[in-house]
Amino acid sequence: MSGTITEKILRQHIVEGKAAAGEVAALKIDHTLTQDATGTMAYLQFEAIGIDRVKTELSVSFVDHNTLQTDFKNSDDHLFLQSAAQKYGIHFSRPGNGICHQVFLERFARPGKTLIGSDSHTPTAGGIGSFAMGAGGLDVAAAMAGETFRIKFPKVVGVKLTGKLSDWISAKDVILEVLRRINVNGGVGKVLEYFGPGVKNLTVPDRATITNMGTETGCTTSLFPSDEITRSFLEAQGRGEHWQEIVPDENAEYDEVIEINLSELEPLVALPHSPGNVKTVREVAGLKVDQVAIGSCTNSSLKDLKVVANALKGKTVSQNLHLTISAGSRQVVEHLIDSGEMKYLIQAGARILENTCGPCIGMGSAPCSKGVSVRTFNRNFEGRSGTKDAQVYLVSPEVAAATALTGVLSDPRDLGEYPKIEMPEKFFVNDNMIIRPRPFEEAKNIKVHYGPNIKPLPPFPPLPDVLRGEALIKLGDNITTDHIMPAGAKILPLRSNIPEISKYVLEVVDNNFHQRAVEKNGGFIIAGDNYGQGSSREHAALAPKHLGIKAVIVKSFARIHLANLINFGIVPLTFENPDDYDKIEAGDSLEVEIGNLQSEVFLHNITKGTKIKLLHTLSELDAEILKMGGKLSWIRKNIAE
Repeated sequence: MSGTITEKILRQHIVEGKAAAGEVAALKIDHTLTQDATGTMAYLQFEAIGIDRVKTELSVSFVDHNTLQTDFKNSDDHLFLQSAAQKYGIHFSRPGNGICHQVFLERFARPGKTLIGSDSHTPTAGGIGSFAMGAGGLDVAAAMAGETFRIKFPKVVGVKLTGKLSDWISAKDVILEVLRRINVNGGVGKVLEYFGPGVKNLTVPDRATITNMGTETGCTTSLFPSDEITRSFLEAQGRGEHWQEIVPDENAEYDEVIEINLSELEPLVALPHSPGNVKTVREVAGLKVDQVAIGSCTNSSLKDLKVVANALKGKTVSQNLHLTISAGSRQVVEHLIDSGEMKYLIQAGARILENTCGPCIGMGSAPCSKGVSVRTFNRNFEGRSGTKDAQVYLVSPEVAAATALTGVLSDPRDLGEYPKIEMPEKFFVNDNMIIRPRPFEEAKNIKVHYGPNIKPLPPFPPLPDVLRGEALIKLGDNITTDHIMPAGAKILPLRSNIPEISKYVLEVVDNNFHQRAVEKNGGFIIAGDNYGQGSSREHAALAPKHLGIKAVIVKSFARIHLANLINFGIVPLTFENPDDYDKIEAGDSLEVEIGNLQSEVFLHNITKGTKIKLLHTLSELDAEILKMGGKLSWIRKNIAE
């Protein structure tokens, strides 16, 4: 690998380690991002570290997830987030300003910067040339405290784009094509870097759609060049001075290359319950639909909603379904109002929701029982919509608009002429809903607001040399963080209350898991491949830790969840021989020696009288962090020294 955008950015940010695939590299982090579902815990952790001001170039706190205020919990958390931002030097995007990734792209993202965010879709900013990664809240808190962020240096997959998208085909179809080829774990340990003559035919919002949903491949991040298209976007946002050119060398070498001819793509759809279960719309067309939802951080840009508005102009959505629209930002809404296109949406019968994540995170607009919901979102995991037996299909805004009109899953090319839209030369810029950091002398006197639902962090004692317990549950492949720690309107408000939210761990697959874990004083989780895919939510590690989970033993892990387990003192182990997974049953009594994680590790199945060799990917530092009980204890020790 040489001459890639990845190499150029990371070489400028490596503080320790090597720029070689598989080697651990410690990166200087320029920017951080949090949202309210993960941010409350991240800032509690930042407070626990014990410094009085963030050390990053830029940190932004957004409120966009927990906005359905059915009681005091979410409102109290928002007050906590606002007061913490003012005290510690963080920009605060108020409720109603928009979805974190869309607003960050519009108002903050810069080419060539490193960014980590406590949301797995942080790679959205890769559409503008930022090296942006999702991470657990504790890693974000550590970066705000000046710590580096450690990753295994990724392989770089060059995705060569040629041609130009045809009418009714959009950026969503590009990333669905990538998912069709490599599925939900084909990007693990890799960066997807887009290059080739087709890149110039994609706008920055197009690119951001692709980098946003690239997360579903399991990749470290996705990246586009920062070129003249990027420059035009930043100038239109009044941020032209933030532009710098970052393009791959002509002779750039990639570890792998995928070629996609944009001209040959057709409308695609991801079927339940995986973003990687992709078919052409023609193959599934005619399916009766109960709900269409357009928006989310993937497809809520001005361009997306202009296309939808003009496709619906003068028409009425089918009487057999309802349509929701959630724009990505106030800027998008202002433009739709100014151009008159918001009227097209309303007259067609669309329900206009807040500029928030909303239905994507299960925060309202749950489908009917056994309902079919066609969404422009990035995830269709079972139960994520708020309805356990709903069938969620992921599509482009064009397919969603056609489906809304016909009442059945439809190929938009059947609608006829593609809508002509006009994009503004300059965007409306109004940052009055962003509260800027206070000067330090003023900020240090601010009192942080703590509502009654905000509970102290649980203790993280050092680990013993031998872990003993029962196999509390045995799970299959592709267990998501939505399975481990569900979201939705009922559970999201509990994010700052670990004892309470822990009652819902693995509830989606086993209603009795919490009770069993408490009765057995914790134990082990056994699972298959790609355990922990999906969201960056650290609660999927923090809540199991509270229940006494000692180790998770699987065939393979998703990247962010693996890091979160280490951060909270749960030992992540894999089977040397995947067939050994079959030698453990739920209820077996297990024992694992971890006194020296740099030597061989064995699992003793006391019930069956067998011995199984286990592996791990822990560095010496990871092992040290684990043995201390987690990263928070380790950071405190570092600062004390």
